[in-house]
Amino acid sequence: MVGTQVFDGERLRLARVAMGLTLDELGGRVSATRQYLNQLEQGTKFPTESMIDALAAAMGVTTRFFTLSARGGIAAEQCHFRKQRTTPVSVVSQVLARGTLLDGFIAGLDRALELPTVSFPDIPVASVADIEKAAEQTRDQWQLGTGPISSMMRVVENAGAIVSFFGGISERVDALSIDRPRPMIIRSEAKPSACRLRFDLAHECGHLVMHKGIVTGDKITEDQANRFASAFLLPRSAFIHEFPRGRMLNWQAIFEMKMRWKVAASAILRRAYDLKMLSADQYRTGYIHLSKTGQRKFEHYDDVIVAEEPELLPSAMITLERNYPGAVRRIAADAGLKDDMFKNVSGLGLPEETGSDSTNLVYIRHHD
Repeated sequence: MVGTQVFDGERLRLARVAMGLTLDELGGRVSATRQYLNQLEQGTKFPTESMIDALAAAMGVTTRFFTLSARGGIAAEQCHFRKQRTTPVSVVSQVLARGTLLDGFIAGLDRALELPTVSFPDIPVASVADIEKAAEQTRDQWQLGTGPISSMMRVVENAGAIVSFFGGISERVDALSIDRPRPMIIRSEAKPSACRLRFDLAHECGHLVMHKGIVTGDKITEDQANRFASAFLLPRSAFIHEFPRGRMLNWQAIFEMKMRWKVAASAILRRAYDLKMLSADQYRTGYIHLSKTGQRKFEHYDDVIVAEEPELLPSAMITLERNYPGAVRRIAADAGLKDDMFKNVSGLGLPEETGSDSTNLVYIRHHD
């Protein structure tokens, strides 16, 4: 029991998995056996007040965290993993747990501020032509025209998605998206090239647009998301007009396109091949050239294009804190999160404690 509320063992498991701790590792932090902690999680035993305090301190949550009703954990069909088939179950569980906890904080933030309206269209696809059309429709809906996208980060954030980073996640997880009332796009802590990040964001955008309610991670849905990203970043009408045709690959022109569109040369080659502007032999030749010149992972000009940073979540927190000092911490506390766990699930730090009491603040939302 916590006060008059019941200790929920499932909440303990959620926090432990989010922190990436085994039962033995948590036991070492709170001087308890694996068997005892397992019994707490299963609900066959209830902890003492001192054990609740120790568990909360060990995982960066409030004691009240263990009594909060779950908003509903993230289901498999709501979470779109890159490389899901080869991602260890433990990593999948950790990401789902962190996403569930971040979702709780974002829900509180949504009640306090008027964040951008979620505007991802829902466009099921069955063919390559469908995917091309879905990318065009999404650009049209968001009024992006057919030219280069200056910031893919701002595109998805303006469409209402929260972009964040999960530290300490396996390198086998490049990126993922979570389809919630306010969608989340999560990257691992690895710092990719700016072009790779933009493609990853467009890839996850494809999942959110095309795969609502669909379990993804297989080759078909991954290929569909890749094709969407390619079509979204390099619209067919503009690409056909601009890509340099010829028997030999014009690398100077290809890299000029890279700088203009902020898309990797390898992705430009693939787009040209998909649109039948390159033969299989030409595409293979280009791929071999990039490999032989050491550009498989880091291409020319990768260090020139500036990487885009998430803006929506950090700026929302700054705005709220500036107007209502202490409010961000209160929302985090309402979700049961303290400093360590909040950083774990958001990649951000909580504002310094101000000592002000914002408990009774009423946040004003402006509506159209």
